[in-house]
Amino acid sequence: MSALAVQNLSRNFPHGGSQWARFRHALTSGRAAAADAIWALRDVSFTVERGEAFGIVGANGSGKSTLLRIVAGILQPTSGSVEVNGRLSALLELGSGFSLEFTGRENVFLNASILGLSREETEARFETIERFASIGDFIDRPIRTYSTGMVLRLAFAVVAHVDPEILIVDEALAVGDIAFRQRCMRRIHDLRAGGTTILFVSHESGDVKALCERCVWLDRGAVRMLGEADAVIAAYLSDTMQRERVRNARVAHEPAGEIAGTHRYGSGSARITEARWIDQPGGGVVLRVGFRAGEPLAEPIAGFLVRNAKGETIFGSNTMRENYPMPSMAEGDNEVVEFHFTMPDLAPGKYSVSVAVSEGTLDEFGVCDYVEDAVAVEVAGGEMGGYMRLRCASVTVRRE
Repeated sequence: MSALAVQNLSRNFPHGGSQWARFRHALTSGRAAAADAIWALRDVSFTVERGEAFGIVGANGSGKSTLLRIVAGILQPTSGSVEVNGRLSALLELGSGFSLEFTGRENVFLNASILGLSREETEARFETIERFASIGDFIDRPIRTYSTGMVLRLAFAVVAHVDPEILIVDEALAVGDIAFRQRCMRRIHDLRAGGTTILFVSHESGDVKALCERCVWLDRGAVRMLGEADAVIAAYLSDTMQRERVRNARVAHEPAGEIAGTHRYGSGSARITEARWIDQPGGGVVLRVGFRAGEPLAEPIAGFLVRNAKGETIFGSNTMRENYPMPSMAEGDNEVVEFHFTMPDLAPGKYSVSVAVSEGTLDEFGVCDYVEDAVAVEVAGGEMGGYMRLRCASVTVRRE
């Protein structure tokens, strides 16, 4: 039996947001209701197996949040069905279910009871929840005195420590600081390793690829693609870039040459023609990236990312970040960029290098060509904890 089964799920909303519009929509049925409605979801179907991490991607307004609210039981579908097999915890709207006048401590017990824990079970886990939230003395102050980040910390701490069989995480994590997001992602990975089923929505494609085996892409309320996370995310990103491409951008059709990555997308205003990883003595590396301009480029940027076998980004850089701005290029110009660096002492395993050329600035740029997994790299060696080994300059031991 699967943990979650969504069958032909559809949901519509009335035109306009007034109470009268909602009342009229509720009294109207059949074709009249369908004609006087906005469809947030149309015939969405998929299953999630027990212990699986399943991702949902799509642009804003594609129906992701509506889908999660229906799965969580907050909304009812217009048609179709959702079968949930297991205790479900959901982090959806920030702080939903919290009472503003209750203290953080009181809200922990309130929400834990809603999620199925007894008072004794909550008391046994309260210290762990409080430590994870890390909001200090605010735990005994009313929620209305909290910042947005503090509400998120407490909300996630509760839902992630009630032993959920199914955990739903929406894009609420995006409001958290980097350190807390990393802590949340570690907790989500721990839950997944323990057999919890994860339904995960994020605009961070790297997080989705690192966590999820399969993924569904929603486009204007309908399923655009369903399958392995790598393939779905690559197609989604490619489509996003195509939609954002300026209308007069010319797509280059010449062959890819030596480049043969797993996925490729961009405006085509430049084309990557070479990507080579060259080992140097003493652990040095030269990453050579060549590309040709298909049209004038005012501010070209070349860059790369190194990812592990899970799709997690380990490190990367680009010419602008390294303070080596590139000269403008005319149509047909060829450029070669060589990144020289010392290879970190990475954990043994297989790694991939994705390369890209863009135009603009670090804050605002357009991708001309992006080749995912353009180069494969394998690191040998013994087992180690974490992603890389830290070499200490010295170790001092003294008894005091």
